[in-house]
Amino acid sequence: MIADLQKFYRATNPSLTLSTDKAEDRKYYIDCASVRGGDIIGKLKKKIAFFSPDEPTCVLFTGHIGCGKSTELLRLKKELEDEGFHVVYFESSEDLEMTDVDIGDVLLAIARRVSQSLDKITLEDTSRLKQLLQGAAKVLNSEVTGIKIKPPEITGVPGSPKIGDVGFTSENEKFSIAFGIGEITTKVKSDATLRDRLNQYLGPQKTQLLEAINQELLEPAIAKLKQQGKKGLVTIVDNLDRLDTRPKSWGRPQQEYLFIDQGEFLTRLKCHVLYTMPLALKFSNDYGMLTQRFLEDPKVLPMVPVQSLDGSDHEEGMALLRQMVLARAFPDLEEPKRLSRITDIFDSPETLDRLCRISGGHVRDLLRLLHTWIEEEMGLPLSRDTLEGVIRACRNEMKRPISDTEWELLRQVQQRKDVTDDQGYQKLIRSRLVFEYRDKGECWFEVNPILAEGKQLQS
Repeated sequence: MIADLQKFYRATNPSLTLSTDKAEDRKYYIDCASVRGGDIIGKLKKKIAFFSPDEPTCVLFTGHIGCGKSTELLRLKKELEDEGFHVVYFESSEDLEMTDVDIGDVLLAIARRVSQSLDKITLEDTSRLKQLLQGAAKVLNSEVTGIKIKPPEITGVPGSPKIGDVGFTSENEKFSIAFGIGEITTKVKSDATLRDRLNQYLGPQKTQLLEAINQELLEPAIAKLKQQGKKGLVTIVDNLDRLDTRPKSWGRPQQEYLFIDQGEFLTRLKCHVLYTMPLALKFSNDYGMLTQRFLEDPKVLPMVPVQSLDGSDHEEGMALLRQMVLARAFPDLEEPKRLSRITDIFDSPETLDRLCRISGGHVRDLLRLLHTWIEEEMGLPLSRDTLEGVIRACRNEMKRPISDTEWELLRQVQQRKDVTDDQGYQKLIRSRLVFEYRDKGECWFEVNPILAEGKQLQS
């Protein structure tokens, strides 16, 4: 078997999210739970399917952007579906403007996606939810497909006009709600003025909106799903960890506002819900308030370790990263046979190890470096010299925006292997300048290896 360079290149696309319900993707998937602090996805599945199948649960899931959270969540989706649950997974960035998100936006996005997924279930009474959506359409002062406003009716008092009931044009109420929400959210996503107008309308009514979603959508849907033999409803809201850090108009950072100030509303949906959360919130001074809102610590997906806490090579982590790379080149070979083909792809086994170490165990960075390397080399085997050039170019781009204060914080991380508070560290975490590792009960932090080799951090 000769490696196909074009297919190998496509398989290393760093934006590719693996879905384990696809046979081809399963060939690329490498389970790294053994070196990531345990089987987090297995524990989440048991929490829902075994311990609380009939009681709503709410979980926060976090980790560095690009560390593989979406792939693991799609694995959770499949395993819960195999257990008999109806699972709604969606990427919130498709529905929301991530620089400006309010609690009403999130609730509407969930209602829309759940409603869309229930194409074989008819909901009898959605009057309160429809009324809120009709009010939103009127406030936006625009015609929204799927919603119509009846012409004014005259009351018994002369000269006193009254807006009549607002109705949905489709006979299928459930579909119209999903479609109506979609039209509203699509309109406001690209218009800050309309977003403000919508949030001013929904803000005072968020309790009513939550109750309407629970009582007219989620609870009746779960009852009908159980009649069909399903065990319940699970909603997975991905990409909320990508919320922008810019503050709201009154100065509160957006991430703290949504997950802490409005966290109570995120926890009160009457179905199982999992949200991805920005990792930087773990280092916020308000982290204690967050855990009080959600009643437990967020689940963290750390890096795949390339070194142990004492600085020695982490053999198991390195072995998994090698397989992650080689599976892209030889997806149909068993793991031992892939290892015998390293020199078909790289000029030496040491060159592959160099790639794995310099990635720091960050999945997307590993694939991004490899993807760029293939573009530069344009042939096999890939050479060490070209890899070093790719690493230098990446380091130069990475270090440009780093301030003197941040360099000092990075030196402290190098020395202490720890991050203690939110003073400056949130940016380091968010920018992937510092990585978190967990293994065998230990937790530690390391500077991104690409940056750590720069002269600014060499002692």
